[in-house]
Amino acid sequence: MDMPYVELHCHSGFSFLDGASHPQELAVRAVELGYPALALTDHNGLYGSMEFAHAAKRANLQPITGAEVTLRECFPGFEEPEHGHHVTLLAETPQGYANLCRLLTETHMGSERGDARLPLPSLLELSEGLILLTGCGKSPVAAALASSVAEAEQMTRRLADAFGPGSVFVELQDNAVKGDTARNKALARLAGRMGLGVVATGNVHYHRPERHRLQDVLVSIKNRATLDGAHGARRANRLFHLAEPWEMRNRFQSRPEAITNTLLIAERCAAFDLTEDLGYEFPNFEGSAHGEALETLAAICLAKISTLYEPGSSRERDAEERLHTELRLVDLHGLAGFFLVYRDIMDLAVLVAREVRGEAPRARSGLPPGRGRGSSVSSIICYLIGLSHIDPVKNNLFLGRFLNEALRSVPDIDLDFPRDIREQLILRVYEKYGYEHTGLVCTFPTYRLKSAVREIGKVLDLPMGELEKLSKLSEHRSAAGLADEIAGLPEFKDRADAQLWRLLGSLAEDVAGLPRHISQHPGGMIVSSRPLVEIVPLEPAAWEGRVLCQWDKDSCDDAGFIKIDFLALGMLALVDESIDSGPILAQEAVPVLSDDDVASLHERIKAVERRLDIDTIRGLLGRQPIFGICLGHQLLGLALGAEIFKLKFGHRGANQPVLNQATGRVEITTQNHGFALDPESFGDEIEVTHVNLNDQTVEGIRSRQQAAFGVQYHPEASAGPHDSHYLFGDFRKMLLG
Repeated sequence: MDMPYVELHCHSGFSFLDGASHPQELAVRAVELGYPALALTDHNGLYGSMEFAHAAKRANLQPITGAEVTLRECFPGFEEPEHGHHVTLLAETPQGYANLCRLLTETHMGSERGDARLPLPSLLELSEGLILLTGCGKSPVAAALASSVAEAEQMTRRLADAFGPGSVFVELQDNAVKGDTARNKALARLAGRMGLGVVATGNVHYHRPERHRLQDVLVSIKNRATLDGAHGARRANRLFHLAEPWEMRNRFQSRPEAITNTLLIAERCAAFDLTEDLGYEFPNFEGSAHGEALETLAAICLAKISTLYEPGSSRERDAEERLHTELRLVDLHGLAGFFLVYRDIMDLAVLVAREVRGEAPRARSGLPPGRGRGSSVSSIICYLIGLSHIDPVKNNLFLGRFLNEALRSVPDIDLDFPRDIREQLILRVYEKYGYEHTGLVCTFPTYRLKSAVREIGKVLDLPMGELEKLSKLSEHRSAAGLADEIAGLPEFKDRADAQLWRLLGSLAEDVAGLPRHISQHPGGMIVSSRPLVEIVPLEPAAWEGRVLCQWDKDSCDDAGFIKIDFLALGMLALVDESIDSGPILAQEAVPVLSDDDVASLHERIKAVERRLDIDTIRGLLGRQPIFGICLGHQLLGLALGAEIFKLKFGHRGANQPVLNQATGRVEITTQNHGFALDPESFGDEIEVTHVNLNDQTVEGIRSRQQAAFGVQYHPEASAGPHDSHYLFGDFRKMLLG
């Protein structure tokens, strides 16, 4: 039987704009080639490691967790090379994985954003449980060897002294690139003199040879150049794929031990399983064991019942009965600490709200700092500890969807806050639990049609005007299916068979779903009793003072993390601002408008809209809010940089209520106005919110940068006084809680 091989240096799409394959594609291909194991070693991160580990285990492949780390300060006194020096690190044990996470965290937290590099002395201090491969042609050992044998021996000795000679392997790569053969011979001689093993790797960047075209394009995008312009940065050939074992044996036939050592290293790394050995613990409330937490939670809730329900009433008895039912379930699932931590966070929110609101009218309004929503409002515990303002006893809400005996994961609690309170609350949570124990969940924006057309088209040097036209005409939102889209558009029919346009369609298909970069989740936060920095690497977010973990919500779920969602609801911020701008009307004081009142208001707004244009609105930005029905709202969007598209049957605007003037009744129609704003065309500083109330849609646009906001509603959907009452009265009451 042929000797198997294990690839120990492999990049996925999570080596942003460098790797050209999804982790799952690599795992599936490795199994097809007969690999018993495969390592994922993306640049300076474990972004795709959890996704890869689960994909590998589903395919009956042993996943090995690692990273290719960029170093600095390898040669003090000498100028740092443009791309740093690289080494490959593999987690052999749980302690090694914890050290890898700490090292990667320091790599990012101690560097300028976008240029992550780890000081070599830091690497040498946290070596326990890690296996080090000396790296590719950009390794510190290769750089030292290019200077002198003595320097190479000195650098290798530093690594071996820190990691131990049995945990350092001299990495050999032969991708038929000029210099590979000579470098491998010199490295093998060095390994022999130092008593170290050699190991073969393929420096893999894609799962199949044909994917090299996409890798060339990604590198060109990264360098902001065309394919020709990025020639020097692109790989020299198409041999950076997952190779068949016989191919790797042929590349290293003079060094068969380099192949054998891949199997020995894989066996050692089997001692750590990312899917099972993380050791994550959600923080219990301060200074409590499980029993104490349950007693504390029960005492808090019982005391609150006496203030919210009339003593001796049937509703108080129902509340106590419901509380005991929930406490039994909480005890069953060990969730007392979970609820108490949420209570601590809401207490923090109260303090933050006081600071943010200051002496403004909103501070005296009685508004809560935030509101729970979703199935959590059915819990009386959530109501009693301040997570919800909805009384589940009074409203007879069903608990089972939120909490039940068959619960397999922690309950999901979403908390909505005005933006300014949320921003400060997140910082306060960091202060309370510590930056090593807390991190925001990240997201990975992927290539969609517009970005794929523009960026790949630029690399292929296609005309920008035609690329812009194609990105606007195409209806698909995913980058997949672009080739069919081009063929189906009359404007591009004559280009469908042209080589570069066909290549654009093919590359867009391949790039669909690949991550472009790391970004911040809208509000998910992870808090851990054990230092989170030992469970997943952390790195600074774009917003100062915030830290991201390197996993998205799906990987966090796979890891068993408990995600606390702090969500910014723009409409809550508008409610706060509306209170500052005028008196609060009690519900009974809100006037009930007649049909004539609504029609009059409608006509007055339309009269103003007829005099508006984009230039007028731009002059108002930053000075006053803009209120409009349809036209004025769209003009505001255009002034803020949005695009407008024409509605089609069943598209946006469908199933909205309108007043049939002939019958005087509200009817559901497939279209209520012919144009709509495209939310995706706004910049990052623009927020679009929608609230559906009594089958009416209220839409708000808010620009933090220009301090402008506008509100659109549809009074034509108000069929009578009752509906207008909802619009102008209950709308505010619902938002205020």
